[in-house]
Amino acid sequence: MKAAPLKGGLLAVGLVLSVSAALGHGDVQPQPVDTTGLAPLGETWREENPYRGDAKAIAIGDSGFNQNCARCHGLQVISGGLAPDLRYLPLGKEGDEYFVERVRHGATTNGVMKMPAFEGVLSQEALWSIRTYIESKHEE
Repeated sequence: MKAAPLKGGLLAVGLVLSVSAALGHGDVQPQPVDTTGLAPLGETWREENPYRGDAKAIAIGDSGFNQNCARCHGLQVISGGLAPDLRYLPLGKEGDEYFVERVRHGATTNGVMKMPAFEGVLSQEALWSIRTYIESKHEE
């Protein structure tokens, strides 16, 4: 008779874990990115990465990526399959266009949010520094 509370407790734990897995993207608070040392970019979004190859931007982007993106896109930009592997994102303007569209507006597939929009959440400087870090990990 004492097993019933344990069984109910295990069921509750299982339910909590399954709900947590289902929320995936929606239960994480974006973390601020300190962009001290980067040139300010203003309000108008740049079409191309203004920090390309900048060592300071890479270091800031490394931190920003690991705090805000790695949960889905993987540590060191190595995806475990949940989200696209950004190491293969095209370099240059083509990759910049894709990146800007996704980080500003997010991605929804079949009515399900796959990636939240970061415009207004993280600064343009923070997002371009993350792009700079991603480019530093590029693979063919």
